[in-house]
Amino acid sequence: MTVSVLIVDDQELVRSGLRALLARSDDINVVGESGNGRDAVAQALTLLPDIILMDLRMPVLDGVAATGLIAQDERLSACRVIVLTTFDADADVFEALRAGASGFLLKDTSPQQLREAVRTVARGDGWLSPAVTERVMRAASAGGERAAREDLLASVTARERDVLREVGRGLSNDEIAEVLVISPATARTYVSRLLAKLGARDRSQLVVTAYESGLVRPC
Repeated sequence: MTVSVLIVDDQELVRSGLRALLARSDDINVVGESGNGRDAVAQALTLLPDIILMDLRMPVLDGVAATGLIAQDERLSACRVIVLTTFDADADVFEALRAGASGFLLKDTSPQQLREAVRTVARGDGWLSPAVTERVMRAASAGGERAAREDLLASVTARERDVLREVGRGLSNDEIAEVLVISPATARTYVSRLLAKLGARDRSQLVVTAYESGLVRPC
C-alpha cells in the first residue's frame, strides 16, 4: 500500500525538506503541497490524500481551522491530519486534536519517526507521544481550568473507563493489557467499543475525550 501525502506549511523550505525526507520511502508518495489552510482544504478535496501534514500557524486560514473543515467534510472521511508544531507545549495542538487531527509531530522529529507516523496514522491509528501529549494537555489547561464534561462518558462502562484512562495516558493496547491484567486482544476489543460508543475517528480522539471528561488530568 502506498500512502499519499499532502504537505501544508507556509515555509517553502520546510515543505521541501519534508518532501525530500518522505521521498526516500517507496511506500509514501507526496502528491501535493500548500502554503495556507484554505488552499490546503481545496487541494485535499481534489487530491484526496491519505495523510495531510498540517502546519498550525499559517496565513489566510490556520491549521486548526483547516483541520476542522477537513474532519467535518464527508468527502474527506478517509483523510487523516497530522499537525506539525515547533513547540512540545503548544496549546493549539490540543485544539487541533479536538478539531479532528489524528496526531502531531514536532518539526524537529527524526526522519524515521516522520515516516513511521505517516504509516501508523494511515493504518487508522493515532500518533501521540505520551510524554509530549502530557505537556500539550498541560499547556491547553494553563490558561484556565477547563470544566470536566462527565456527560461525555454517559454510555461508558466502568471497565471501559479504565481502558479509556490508559488510552488517555498514551498507552498502547499491549501496555493497557499489562496494566489492567487483561489480554491484548481484550484491550483491542475495549478500544474498538470506545471508538464506536464515543464516535471517535481514532485513538487521538479518545485521548481528547479522556481529558475533556476529566478522566485524565494534566499533572
